[in-house]
Amino acid sequence: MKRSTMLAGLLLSGSLALTACSGNATGAAKNSAGPGGPAATGGTVQVLANAGFSHLDPVRGFDGGVNNFYRLIYRTLTTQGAAPGAEGTKIVPDLATDTGKPSDGGKTWTFTLKDGVAFETGAPITSADVKFGVSRAWDPEIGIGSPYAKQIIAAPASYQGPYKSGELPTIETPDAKTVVFRLKKPYADFGSVVAQNTFVPVPKGAGAGTSLDSKPIASGPYKVAEYKPGAALKLVRNDKWDVKTDSVRAAKPDGFQWTFGLDAATIDERMIAGQGTDANAIAGTIQAASVARVQTPQLKQRTLTGLGGCTTYMGLNTTKKPLNDLKVRQAINFAVNKQTVRDAVGGSTLADLATSIQPPTVVGRVDYDPYPSPDGKGDLEAARKLLAEAGLADGFSFTLDTRAQPKMQAMAVAIQQALAPLKITVKINIIDTSTYYEVIGTPSQQHDAAITGWCPDWPSGATFLPPLFDGRNITAKGNGNLSQLNDPAVNAKIDEIAAMKDVNAANAAYGELDQQIMKLAPMVPLLYEKVLIVVGSNIAGAYLHDGFSGGIDLVSVGLTDAGK
Repeated sequence: MKRSTMLAGLLLSGSLALTACSGNATGAAKNSAGPGGPAATGGTVQVLANAGFSHLDPVRGFDGGVNNFYRLIYRTLTTQGAAPGAEGTKIVPDLATDTGKPSDGGKTWTFTLKDGVAFETGAPITSADVKFGVSRAWDPEIGIGSPYAKQIIAAPASYQGPYKSGELPTIETPDAKTVVFRLKKPYADFGSVVAQNTFVPVPKGAGAGTSLDSKPIASGPYKVAEYKPGAALKLVRNDKWDVKTDSVRAAKPDGFQWTFGLDAATIDERMIAGQGTDANAIAGTIQAASVARVQTPQLKQRTLTGLGGCTTYMGLNTTKKPLNDLKVRQAINFAVNKQTVRDAVGGSTLADLATSIQPPTVVGRVDYDPYPSPDGKGDLEAARKLLAEAGLADGFSFTLDTRAQPKMQAMAVAIQQALAPLKITVKINIIDTSTYYEVIGTPSQQHDAAITGWCPDWPSGATFLPPLFDGRNITAKGNGNLSQLNDPAVNAKIDEIAAMKDVNAANAAYGELDQQIMKLAPMVPLLYEKVLIVVGSNIAGAYLHDGFSGGIDLVSVGLTDAGK
């Protein structure tokens, strides 16, 4: 995810998803209670992870894993539900009493806060705290997470967040319970936008610099007791959270303990063995080498599987020569052998071949293949013809960014080998996982191409194509448009769809836009990855959530026996 929707170190530390995902009915566990039945109250859930979280500050982090984590310590005006399948991606009230009331033709939205909501300090959460928290998204240094607040809410062109520019006049707080948002233009789905992490309340004046990255101010059922970045994180109960105000979070465990920096193979070994406290553990999707080992009846009882709801792709930087030539980008699309890329992640058990930008789980998505080849193995002849027309029959070289994870590096090698017969030299640049999305999301640090992924932030096509390909949203930091595509026709179509009042019609139009964009070949769709997770024998309430890269929904998981 990223981000963001840009993919990162979470529970699904091996996942590609940049941001949240949605609509994956196949991702549900066998029953809503998950392995072990309903969760008991008490105990500590252990979480084993390869990489640490990108950011604990909610306006900085924006990937499927950290978005999932945020719901344990933070609340937003609305949120996604807590259930497997489509029920989990429904937008429901959280801090607010409802999903918002539009007026002025959809340009103004009003929310009323529930009674009894508070920070971990005991201070009540007010509309001023919501306004301050949202305003932080405009800060040029820290506002690198979810882009929707800045894109949709009206703001002065010179506004740079509350620490530099003071209060944002387009968010009004007529009283302590009411917050009013003035939008740039009507937005029918704004009730989903306010479920984003940028709508976490922050006490007025708090959170400057990196302070929330080290010590968050909790509004959810848990608070941070100890944090060693890249090593460990401990959550304990927030006694100021009132369950009567929260219909989403079960909060059964007394706490969570993350252990970061573990080798992926080590995680697999520990989860399969399930010894000691690992019986109380969850982790991310298993590695390809371990797939055959989890087919026993005993382990199948502890296994969850389904589509992750995201698209893994190679972004092509259209501002870099020779990738600024359409024929070159089209040639690369024809040439990539997606079968070998899939083999690199573990074969058909762990991924389907991708042909379009939007994954099969997105409403309105069209099933098509603009650059077909036999069995997805690549069409080198079609690629050679295009390269000859571009004057590059003798090839060229480019740099491909990827994360410092074995699976990601194996995918990069598969692409490198697929393009070698065309005399294209691919130089693989490996970037640390914890900073990967921040680096590739900074255009000045971007290279020619990058392996990444995207997941929808809520069940709408609006959260897939505009963040990735609206050229007017290219930013110096936190940039999701890795191709840096700025096509007037694409931008105009995005505006046309955004003006639609019928969400279903808009999603169908996004399906058509997907095809329009792929004619420009700003990316190579690679895979629709699947999730295969083994949980500890004492884990209960575990199911895969379609909104968080297909990962286990952290707000519902717990232990069968809290005394173990």
